Amino acid sequence: MPVGRDAHRWSTFPGERTLVVAARTVTSTVRVLETLPSLLRDDPRVTVVFAYDPTSAFNSGVPDLLRDAGCRVMPWEQLRDIAVDLILSASENIDVPEGDCPVLVLPHGIGFQKLVPDSRSSRERLSGVVPDSLLESGRAWLAVSHPAQEEQLLAAHPKAAGHTLLVGDPCFDELVASRQRGEAYREALGVAEHQRLVMVSSTWGPTSLLGRHPDLLPRLLARLPCDEYRVGAIIHPNVWSAHGAWQIRTLLASALDAGLLLVPAVHAWRPALVASTVLVGDHGSVTLYGAATGTPVLLGAFGEDAVPGTAVHALAAAAPRLDPRGDLLQQVKRAASEHAPHRYAAVAGQAFAEPGHALARLRAAVYGLLKLPEPSSPSPASPVLPVPDPPAAPVTSWQVITEVTGSGGEPAVTVRRFPAAVAAYDAGRPDTAVTFTHLAGTDDERDHRLTESASVLVRRDPASSAAGALRWIGEALAELPGSLLAASAVRGGRCLVGLRDGRTVEVATTGPALDPGLPAAVVYACLRTGTPLTDTPVTLRIGDLRDEDVTLRLRPAAPTG
Repeated sequence: MPVGRDAHRWSTFPGERTLVVAARTVTSTVRVLETLPSLLRDDPRVTVVFAYDPTSAFNSGVPDLLRDAGCRVMPWEQLRDIAVDLILSASENIDVPEGDCPVLVLPHGIGFQKLVPDSRSSRERLSGVVPDSLLESGRAWLAVSHPAQEEQLLAAHPKAAGHTLLVGDPCFDELVASRQRGEAYREALGVAEHQRLVMVSSTWGPTSLLGRHPDLLPRLLARLPCDEYRVGAIIHPNVWSAHGAWQIRTLLASALDAGLLLVPAVHAWRPALVASTVLVGDHGSVTLYGAATGTPVLLGAFGEDAVPGTAVHALAAAAPRLDPRGDLLQQVKRAASEHAPHRYAAVAGQAFAEPGHALARLRAAVYGLLKLPEPSSPSPASPVLPVPDPPAAPVTSWQVITEVTGSGGEPAVTVRRFPAAVAAYDAGRPDTAVTFTHLAGTDDERDHRLTESASVLVRRDPASSAAGALRWIGEALAELPGSLLAASAVRGGRCLVGLRDGRTVEVATTGPALDPGLPAAVVYACLRTGTPLTDTPVTLRIGDLRDEDVTLRLRPAAPTG
């Protein structure tokens, strides 16, 4: 919309009311962007303008967010020059210009569950509550998702009496509506059918999960076998805004090289949360959303800035704690196996009243404050979340642990792979008579030190023919004389593994095509134990994930001369 005193001269749509969205932080702006389109769908009577308030410590990224969404933005100072019918924001700390138009404040999390620094003083304040001056003016209306939040608000700020609106939580409703699409989200994120997705959620500040345990992500990746688990991170937008994407990616460099699914700061966290098998979190809203929608939760941190008596405090009493220095794999397994779907139903009942109706109630509130009748179209329903883009780079090197069992009969080789990029976060395991550790790297590994140290070389993409695979194997072993073997898949499901002594092993499987690093690990383990490589059936055990039947066969040597 054109803005200014004579904006009507340039407008195309005949708006009857002007709604201004106060955009101050990424978190609060995203909440409005995710909610408002469903409320105003197909209604030309309401003209929307976004006013950017740059006064927050977490304002970085807001202009880019608004530009990417195609919003019409005006400077905050220009707000006083236009006639406004309603100001809408999910940031309670806006400096509203004088006037008499109502101000509707949506929560950008779940209720009033956290104490945060007050930008107007050296004290702390209750997150989500507008300044007393705005409450005194009678213009402010605060949306809540549960009557308990209204009681909490009135106890802390009696001037809010009569100015709360029970609307529910649109974000929670969307998460619930999208649960049946969990498999589609997992597939889009690159999580295999038999893998578990462990999401780590951190709010912002020194008491957050990453504030307390900044090395938790690489240590999880170092302890969870990557054929069985994927690890992702949902980091609060305030962390991205305060520190910047460059700093975050630099601090998480090893984890990213190890395949961390670093979820973008806006929008994509919701389908990632729905897709998760286990959620490791703290006192942030994402953890409570996950628990309330039935996800197993481990609390890795819980800050003293969480407000007693709130739903998140009830979650702290009900959820198991993660010991960051304990056995991370066993704790994740236990959280998944011991979880009951309705374990946190009582906690959800303290946070969300009458779920499923938030958008309809919010539309009624918005049109009531605009003094317009609601559209004749049906009340909006919670949409299913879109499929996210994959936010991870492939792993290119692994520390591979193999264990050979079944002596005297058909051997079984158990393979567990861990990203080499986070090997420093694991103490390692000594070799035994049947257990061996080796380094495997792909042909696109960027760290030449890993490539030169790898015992096993793996071609990332399958060769179109056996001749092409053999040619690559020969070239790789010639270029890297420290390697013991090289493996390449061949289109059609076979895998060829070339040995340093010139022999070539063909590995066939009865199941789906395997990542060539797995058959290569089987051959490596058989070499270490002296297991024959000719017409040898082997059970490949991919950790605790599944078993595959494979057969090893020595290919005849190529004729010479």
